Formats: sequence, C-alpha cells, structure tokens
Amino acid sequence: MIASGPVIPNFGHGSSCVTGDHLFCWDWVRQHWGDTLEPHLVQHVELTLIAVSIGFVIAFALALITHRVGALDQPVAIVAGLIYTIPSLVAFQILIAYSGLSTTTVVIPLVGYSLVILYPNIVAGLRAAPPEVLEAARGMGLTQRQVLTRVELPLALPAIFGGLRIAVVSTVAIATVETTATRRPPMIAGSASGSSTRVSTCRRVSPIPRAASITSAGGERSPATMFGYRITSE
Repeated sequence: MIASGPVIPNFGHGSSCVTGDHLFCWDWVRQHWGDTLEPHLVQHVELTLIAVSIGFVIAFALALITHRVGALDQPVAIVAGLIYTIPSLVAFQILIAYSGLSTTTVVIPLVGYSLVILYPNIVAGLRAAPPEVLEAARGMGLTQRQVLTRVELPLALPAIFGGLRIAVVSTVAIATVETTATRRPPMIAGSASGSSTRVSTCRRVSPIPRAASITSAGGERSPATMFGYRITSE
C-alpha cells in the first residue's frame, strides 16, 4: 500500500536529546568520539598538513626560480590560478578513476589549490626587501646566495607565514568536500516498521556523479547511485 504521507525513518533508540532533535547533544559526542569523530578529525588534520607541506615546498622552489628569472613569474602565476578554478568535486572524481579511493586522490588537488595562495605570498615577500638594503648587502661583499639567506628570506618571513595561515584555512575547508567525494560514508536507512535500523554501505561503481533514487513510488527501497557509489543494504 502506498503511504499517504511522508515516511519518517525510525533510527532506533537514543537519548532524549537525540530523539528530541535538539541543536547539539553532548552525550552523542561522547558516545561517538572514539569510533567516529576522533578518527575523522585526525584524518582531516593529516590531510591538511600533508597537502600544505607539499604545496609549500613546491611553491617555495617555484618562487626562488621566478625570483631570479622574472620572465617565468607570470606563466607560473597563471597556471596556479587555472588549477584553482577546477572545482574540487570534479578534480576528486576524475582522479578516483586513476588512483582510486586513496590519500593520493585527495592530496593532489589540495596541493594544487594551495599553490595559488602560497606562491604569490612567497614571491611578494622575497621582493619586499628595500633596494638600498640589497645594495648595502652587496657593498659589504655578500654573494647572491648570502643576500638571499641573510637579507631577503628574513624580510620575507611575515609574508610567507601570512600565506601559510591562509593556505591552511583554505585547505581545511576544501578537504571537507573530500569526505563526500572519495570516502565511503555509511548511509543510514531507517526501516519502515519496528525499531530496527538498517545500515547501507556504498560500493564504488563509476567516477561520474549521478542522481540518487532510494525509494520507489510504491514505497519499496531499491539500490541507488550517488556520487558514483551504489547504495546497498547490509
């Protein structure tokens, strides 16, 4: 029989805070900290640190090169800007077809996105040294490398650290999308009768996002595909 109204899933028993649909429930946080929240928090921090570290090394090397060869500055900045225009979901879904559901799939786009923030800040910092200071350093007999390490880099530190702060905040935000695009989050599907709860898992079938169709017109649940995963009951 087709239900006349909306079907509200029954997710089983819980505290009064959870069943009452309160804004925030500390008891739920305590209950799921060890098995859900803490592992994902650690994973999120690790992804951010890995991506920003690799991005900083690449951006620093490119900045040193373009600082000496000024003609390369504009092409490198354009390429970094073009990478940033690629939507994160698209980048994740494309890379899944090649590197699968792995950390590499997540880190590569995050590193590319960090370049558009880190590279300009490092270059701006290296070029912030006043000309008279550089002239005085050369007049004291410092070599080009000594001028870089003793004069230009110390003066560039405020701009470099400012770029790192922005890059970390941006990477933390973008990495959140990674959970939807590349992981296998459990989908909770409440049973239409009784107090039992049925947990559905996601199985990879295609790297192309597709619309999900979970409940049929007759109220029967059927496998669905969402973000390239087939939802099946266990």
